[in-house]
Amino acid sequence: MDCGVITSKTVLLLLSLIFWGAAAGLGYVGGYVINTYKNYDSFVQDKYAMLPAVIIICVAVVMFIIGLIGCCATIRESRVGLGLFLVIILIIFIAEVAAFVMGFIYREKVKTDVQGTMHTVFQKYDGTSPESGVVDYLQEQLRCCGVTNYTDWTTTQWFNTTGNNSVPLSCCKQDIKNCTGQLNEPQDLNTQGCAEKVEYGLQAVLSYAMLVILGFAIIKFFGMLSVCVLTCKKEDNGYQPLYSGVFA
Repeated sequence: MDCGVITSKTVLLLLSLIFWGAAAGLGYVGGYVINTYKNYDSFVQDKYAMLPAVIIICVAVVMFIIGLIGCCATIRESRVGLGLFLVIILIIFIAEVAAFVMGFIYREKVKTDVQGTMHTVFQKYDGTSPESGVVDYLQEQLRCCGVTNYTDWTTTQWFNTTGNNSVPLSCCKQDIKNCTGQLNEPQDLNTQGCAEKVEYGLQAVLSYAMLVILGFAIIKFFGMLSVCVLTCKKEDNGYQPLYSGVFA
């Protein structure tokens, strides 16, 4: 057994172990991305933005079984098993590359999508509707106010209806006890807009997911090379050159 075969087997066995760890890792990343988007679903109209995360979870579901197939095929040097392992790795590799590309595309779309949707939701604010609850929760958790800044509230129907020259109390700084939301007391308010913080959060999550996908895709690539090495070696060992004494 030459160095190439030993190295290829080692890579494939490590890859099988990585599949089991990857199942947990990808499942966590996909779930985290979906959970983050659910927190901001009122501000993200394009539901396909969660598609990369869904693909990641679907890939994670079959990881454990694939690890078993790869481990058994490598130890037994089964051509059928190795061929099946190669096909599975190739399919997952293509899915991960597709998820990476879509993640990159939607990462660039987040800014325009969030800006437009948030303006619409903030305009519907009335203090009692479910959308209003989402807005208040967002402003309290992110410590922000308005879309681009706190003065955005002056253009909303809620502001004109109340007529008290104030913003929602969810704009108040958490350490201010007697905050009334008055615009003439900006020192008591969170003046930074929410759009920038939401965009940063979503883009950071997508960037993290894309790095994980890229790392696993690179590992799959080397795994496919190792399968090819083992398969070719087995074919070489399975056929002997024909020598005839007549032609010697």
